[in-house]
Amino acid sequence: MDLHTITQSLVALAEDNMAFFSSQGPGETARRLSGVFAGVREQALGLEPALGRLLSVAHLFDLDAETPANGYRSLVHTARCCLAHLLHKCRYVASNRRSIFFRTSHNLAELEAYLAALTQLRALAYYGQRLLAINRPGGLFFEGDEKITAEFLREYVTLHKGCFYGRCLGFQFTPAIRPFLQTISIGLVSFGEHYKRNETGLSVTASSLFTSGRFAIDPELRGAEFERIIQNLDVHFWKAFWNITEIEVLSSLANMASTTVRISRLLSLPPEAFEMPLTSDPKLTVTISPPLAHTGPGPVLVRLISYDLREGQDSEELNSLVKSEGPRGLELRPRSQQAPRSRSLVIHIHGGGFVAQTSRSHEPYLKGWAQELGAPIVSIDYSLAPEAPFPRALEECFFAYCWAVKHCTLLGSTGERICLAGDSAGGNLCFTVSLRAAAYGVRVPDGIMAAYPVTTLQSAASPSRLLSIMDPLLPLSVLSKCVSAYSGAETEDQSDSDQKALGMMGLVRRDTSLLLRDLRLGASSWLNSFLELSGRKSQKSSITPVESMRRSVSEAALAQPECPLSLKELSLQDSSEATDSPEMSLSVETLGPNTASDVNFFLRPEHPQEEEDGEELSPRDQSQGVSNAFPEGFHPRRSSQGAIRMPLYSAPIVKNPFMSPLLAPDSMLRTLPPVHMVACALDPMLDDSVMFARRLRGLGQPVTLRVVEGLPHGFLSLAALCRETRQATELCVERIRLVLAPPP
Repeated sequence: MDLHTITQSLVALAEDNMAFFSSQGPGETARRLSGVFAGVREQALGLEPALGRLLSVAHLFDLDAETPANGYRSLVHTARCCLAHLLHKCRYVASNRRSIFFRTSHNLAELEAYLAALTQLRALAYYGQRLLAINRPGGLFFEGDEKITAEFLREYVTLHKGCFYGRCLGFQFTPAIRPFLQTISIGLVSFGEHYKRNETGLSVTASSLFTSGRFAIDPELRGAEFERIIQNLDVHFWKAFWNITEIEVLSSLANMASTTVRISRLLSLPPEAFEMPLTSDPKLTVTISPPLAHTGPGPVLVRLISYDLREGQDSEELNSLVKSEGPRGLELRPRSQQAPRSRSLVIHIHGGGFVAQTSRSHEPYLKGWAQELGAPIVSIDYSLAPEAPFPRALEECFFAYCWAVKHCTLLGSTGERICLAGDSAGGNLCFTVSLRAAAYGVRVPDGIMAAYPVTTLQSAASPSRLLSIMDPLLPLSVLSKCVSAYSGAETEDQSDSDQKALGMMGLVRRDTSLLLRDLRLGASSWLNSFLELSGRKSQKSSITPVESMRRSVSEAALAQPECPLSLKELSLQDSSEATDSPEMSLSVETLGPNTASDVNFFLRPEHPQEEEDGEELSPRDQSQGVSNAFPEGFHPRRSSQGAIRMPLYSAPIVKNPFMSPLLAPDSMLRTLPPVHMVACALDPMLDDSVMFARRLRGLGQPVTLRVVEGLPHGFLSLAALCRETRQATELCVERIRLVLAPPP
């Protein structure tokens, strides 16, 4: 069904439902339902022409006719998904509105949520039109006046986001992935409640489990809390949350479900310089020095994974480098006959936004790769930001890459074919390690496989990055915080020093008492949540939606002495409607002191003095200039988080080609080996892959780009979740196989 047909069908059904509920008398529920359908009709009619304009030019930004993918197409697809869901819901209402089993409150809540999402998507469509107008022809990233970029971001970051993290969470992705995203969002908001209490380890995980009940049954509260967290919490929170998979119990469970391999050893490479032959003249050598940036010389950790025990992998020289990991590192199986060395070697660099995760998090799918490819895999555990910002990670990855090339026989490979593979931030490091190898004159890999890579950390807007407003795994402020940490702009968290002062036994005593307290609060929260649900059935007239939300917010210690929370009623109705309805949507708002959000991902460098001139944006200031972005009469919904402290300066270091390979000069990009990228159509980083592929192709470099539909950023870590993620993972393996065994 094309866009016009979807819109016309939706408008017709909305008008029919609106007429029906308008005739049902003066009741509040009927009035709200009639208002929702009126809003759906208005937003759908306003959205269609904007999407049509984007779709009419989207093909101009594709890599080629066989790869129809770019941010403009993704914006249109996402809006179509929302329209299609509303169409389905309107049909359901039209067919069941007279039934005694029709759940009025549930359907009303879902319609209100998707109306809010449709309104915000209409705003994104208009922003996409602005990018079309101000970008250079064929360019997906904005490269114009810095003041225009700053103004663009000022408007963009004030958009309401909570509607995308409640009932509408993950609507744009394949249905099989949505339950996982819902689980992640519930875990995140529960984890966020306890993070600022300086809990650690088992305590915060258990506390989150026992206080997550209300977020599971109250989508509006979950969305509001999700928005508060992503806007206010720092990079250390995301580092802690993403590293949950590193907990021994969880990693052991993941490994039990993964492929069994003969070798999975953590190696510690000594910080000693060594010589590498030059590719131009193997008789000459260049010295590869150990990493030095920020923390001085130190060992580099790598993980060797091999499905078979191969020659060299049990040598005394390699065994001397093994770093103990406790019981999981012991090999209790009988020693088998050695297989010959493989012709191939895969060197892997993991993702995690440069701030989180290790090779252990990615070990489950790497084991499958080792079996399917028949080659040993070396995964590099580089130091993470903000403690080790750029260029420490690049130095360690380059050092480990050179060591692996030089000592490939110890790793069970002859090194005839070497593939560099990575995902997300690891894809970025794959490109920059190869560029550095070419700059040193040493052997570059025979090819690169990069899954959903980040190719520019420069603050530049693009249509796909607009999707970060609704992405549950890559929200806008998270991207900003990761970039700030990697570039060295993120400050250390004071809580670290507080924890060190407590000492180990102090932490244990504190966490034990907090765990017992939260078990009590969690049980109370669950009980009250379910009592509240049953009470709604018998006391509909005595408990208003506002009171219901107030109860859920007050439970389980959301309020803390140093940062009190209260409920503020907020109407999210479009200003184009005649009357405002405070029951349409409610949001939790943080009052009093809070941590400012370092949202600067779209910003290009500004003059330092301008940063002080207008960082605080009041709601009135936020609304100024919107008329330039939107047609008269349309006003998107704005965030309830109050004034936003928004830095207008981005570190110039992000223009370094070893940080943003998309910005590298042609002479550097010509040194890259064949590049194979696998991207996601709904990933905020999609345009990074498209523009990088277009640059390489324009230089005559061999490059392929495959774009998978319906999956989020980070699908490799979800390889075992569903059929779609398994197929996408197999596609990555196929790309690596093209490097290791190229067709004749």
